[in-house]
Amino acid sequence: MSYRLSPLFFAVAIGLSLAGCSSHSGDDEAVAPAFVEDHGLLRVPEKSPLRKELVIAPVDTRTAPHAMAFPATVEADPARTANVQAPLTGRIAELKVGLGDHVARNQLLAVIESGDMAQAYADVAKASDALALARKQLDRARGVQQAGGNAVKDLESAQSNYNQAQAEMDRAQTRLHSLSAQGTQGGTHSIQVVAPMSGYVTALSVAPGTYANDPTATLMTIADLGSVWITANVPEAEVGKIAKGQDVDATLSAYPGESFHGQVSFVSQVLQSDTRRDMVRAVFPNADGRLKPNMFAQASIAVPQPAQVFVPQSALLMNNDDITVFVEVSPWVFQRRTVELSYDESADARVVKGLKSGDRVIVKGGVLLND
Repeated sequence: MSYRLSPLFFAVAIGLSLAGCSSHSGDDEAVAPAFVEDHGLLRVPEKSPLRKELVIAPVDTRTAPHAMAFPATVEADPARTANVQAPLTGRIAELKVGLGDHVARNQLLAVIESGDMAQAYADVAKASDALALARKQLDRARGVQQAGGNAVKDLESAQSNYNQAQAEMDRAQTRLHSLSAQGTQGGTHSIQVVAPMSGYVTALSVAPGTYANDPTATLMTIADLGSVWITANVPEAEVGKIAKGQDVDATLSAYPGESFHGQVSFVSQVLQSDTRRDMVRAVFPNADGRLKPNMFAQASIAVPQPAQVFVPQSALLMNNDDITVFVEVSPWVFQRRTVELSYDESADARVVKGLKSGDRVIVKGGVLLND
């Protein structure tokens, strides 16, 4: 940190010093000196012209947070992102959306022609027919047994066949329902894939006429960008100062002069092995969609600080290689004191050493006492 002294201050200082050492009409004793140095203390006499130039004020003590800046990236919130997969294998007969499109919940995305779906319907039909036959056989066995012409074991066998047919029917219906869970029925051999949530299509890996042969593969990704993450990469030495709930201000090169506001929602428990940095994520509202995933950002995180002394920048003076202030030790008596500063981030300077609460310093005109 460096401070430049205005030439005007030097001119005023020299002028006042000359005025204190010169006489008017030969009357030396009628003019008071600007200041008097006495064993390291600077005393400003009662009639010194400096009393009109110097402004003295108490130091300010407050708990202002310190803003620490880190490189960051905009990301989609995983809790608001859905990977759309084919519930079964088949051919993409129709693709209703494109990359970057905005879709609404339950909107049709694609139509898949699938032999697996036809098989699922066939299984239900066969299970239904077998259940109907088993029910008739059970009713017949009960009637014969009541007439006294059937053994108990025959009734038990019919009951067992019916129970197995019912179980197979339940299995076939459950499988068909699970295959249709991600879409609506489009016939006995096709399925309509619909959007599980509203958002934008941020990734697309299929085209009409292609085959979806892996039911675990992602057809497309839909992200709700109404709120996004800005993920900051925090060095290992600083991560202990970051906690959930702290305020975050982010700036992006896409929007110069603007600042976006959010809060820390997550601090990773594992550092990145290659960079030795921790991932700190903050949630930012994004109703207008201006924050786009993969944008670079600068995240400024407000780190709480203990109570510290603040002085205006105008109170600071350079003395050789030291930064000093003039402290009032008694009325109009000052002592030069070397101070140690912390972060230079506002109109006021944080002082970590050299001043304490209750001290009064010269905040304007101190250069007139400077050697």
